[in-house]
Amino acid sequence: MSTAPRPGSPSVRREHARMDGIVFDMDGTLIESHAVVPAAYRAAIVDGGGPALSDAEIIAGYSLGPPAALLTHLIGRPATEVDLACYHEHLATLAERVAVYPGVAEALADVAGRVPVGLFTGASHRAAEILLDRAGLRGHFRVVLGGDEVARPKPHPDGVELACRLLGLDPHRAAYVGDSPLDLRAARSSGAMAVAAGWGHQYDAAEPADLAAGRPEELLSLLG
Repeated sequence: MSTAPRPGSPSVRREHARMDGIVFDMDGTLIESHAVVPAAYRAAIVDGGGPALSDAEIIAGYSLGPPAALLTHLIGRPATEVDLACYHEHLATLAERVAVYPGVAEALADVAGRVPVGLFTGASHRAAEILLDRAGLRGHFRVVLGGDEVARPKPHPDGVELACRLLGLDPHRAAYVGDSPLDLRAARSSGAMAVAAGWGHQYDAAEPADLAAGRPEELLSLLG
């Protein structure tokens, strides 16, 4: 598969461009939370007796999976329910600093009015509900699925496949939209169209994608 184009020059690489539904990543795709989430983790780690870590050190562990896995790794002992509750409390306190990317709310409303829309995030289900609710986006999604609800994290296809199944979609007739290379690899592994959110902070033009969208409204081209 060829390298994704840079934002502003989208290119669909499938014979059937029309999708029956769309599943979205959350952080870096719908909302700008790259400062808020590490801050919540940092506070919970310190509260749990772990070290004070930089944003970069925390972000480097995202591929480990949902909050329980990441907290276990960063605190240096098995995370408890108290640790998880502490993380979610800090996240809820900081969530007012989360911003929705320009054009996302409008595009989501349009897409959700035409096809089933779901969300799969590496964050926990509780974290997704906190952030989506604070951002005013929760009502657009028929399915919200967290990384703590599947066996394997991205880039494995489990979350994309389950979200599609819960929406009644064949992954081959659905798109998964995300900003990071892990998102696009998960999409490709599931058989879904891999759509790069070129406005997101982890977008990498070198990562193969079926479509690189420079703006959220370009996603409407997937619906025919």
